Amino acid sequence: MRQRPGQLSLSERMTLAIAFHLQGYRNFKDFYTKPVAVHWRSAFPKLVSYQRFVSGLPSLVLPLCAYLKSCFGQCSGIGFIDATCIKVCHNRRIRQHRVFKDLAARGKTSVDWFFGFKLHLVVNERGEPLNMTLAPGNTDDRKPVKEPLKCLFDFG
Repeated sequence: MRQRPGQLSLSERMTLAIAFHLQGYRNFKDFYTKPVAVHWRSAFPKLVSYQRFVSGLPSLVLPLCAYLKSCFGQCSGIGFIDATCIKVCHNRRIRQHRVFKDLAARGKTSVDWFFGFKLHLVVNERGEPLNMTLAPGNTDDRKPVKEPLKCLFDFG
């Protein structure tokens, strides 16, 4: 594949997308314009503008999902499953939220209400992820359990 000057490779774009979540920044623009553009430029010599990078983010979904799947461990017959919420916005901003409007839903945890998704994760006894599923926030925790377990334990 030919690479134009000023164009990051797929692995470089994936690295930056993953690094954002490990750095603790509240938004991607601060992360990209501060440490990446200033301090990491030597590691990424073909760095593109923030706008150009953001416009290419949707093309990373499939490669990142494939990478996630490659990180899954082997099932040994012992598995643990739990659910956690992924909030997409504050409760006060639910009516204004547009990004996940038709996908996310209002749900409740043991602590409080939220608007977003529920992540159900199955891990083995070593803590390695085996499978996962993402459901709207209003989904009963027992309902999506069969799907991630089906390919592991022939559950169904």
